[in-house]
Amino acid sequence: MEELNKNWVIRTGRFLSSLWFLLFIVLLARFFLFEPFHIPSGSMKSTLLEGDYIFTSKYSYGYSKYSFPFSPNIFSGRIFYTPPERGDIIVFKPTSNDSIRFVKRVIGIPGDKVQMIEGELYLNDQKVERKQIESFFDYESKRSIPRYIETLSNGKKHEILIDNVSNELSYNTPVYYVPNDQFFVMGDNRNNSLDSRFPGVGFVPAENIIGRVIMVGLSFKLKKVDWLPFNFRLPVALRLNRILHKVV
Repeated sequence: MEELNKNWVIRTGRFLSSLWFLLFIVLLARFFLFEPFHIPSGSMKSTLLEGDYIFTSKYSYGYSKYSFPFSPNIFSGRIFYTPPERGDIIVFKPTSNDSIRFVKRVIGIPGDKVQMIEGELYLNDQKVERKQIESFFDYESKRSIPRYIETLSNGKKHEILIDNVSNELSYNTPVYYVPNDQFFVMGDNRNNSLDSRFPGVGFVPAENIIGRVIMVGLSFKLKKVDWLPFNFRLPVALRLNRILHKVV
């Protein structure tokens, strides 16, 4: 009996050691490599959908205090810094409220001139090319929205939506001159996105960037439940075609 108890203790100890080691690896990856986020709004349709669970690469742009949970004030600026490029999708904390996270696409980099004129994007006085493709059917609003392929000046292509519901500030804007170490970001759902065109977001300092979106891990269709408060929605179906879907 004593031998059996001794073996059980040894096996339990080995199991717990393996479990703690696995937990340590997961936490290490969470701190320095990848961080998951949930997409709660439609500002990045059709690239990212409500109900998507995305993975963000932290090491793509180096690290700042915002790369880590609770944003510990252990250093300023970024270390091992590689700047984002036009067309990258980033997760960041706006300067107006560092308790929330936004997901947007980088449109303007330091030194760029950005403006919207009659719903068209101009970058450094050049109209950004876009080509209309098949419309996007929005299951939430039950309607089709015009969809385009936009090509930025560095050759990167991505989908955007141009909804008929327009906001004058998103349709015609002043000229934005992107400062050093800051970025101009926009949502792919151009007329339904709170981004650098609006007060409260504005330019994104390099330090406030958490990481680059690289993949959709899982995605669920959501449905409003009448008896739940705050317009809360529950997952009702798994989007199989978006599992481990690469984000561009």
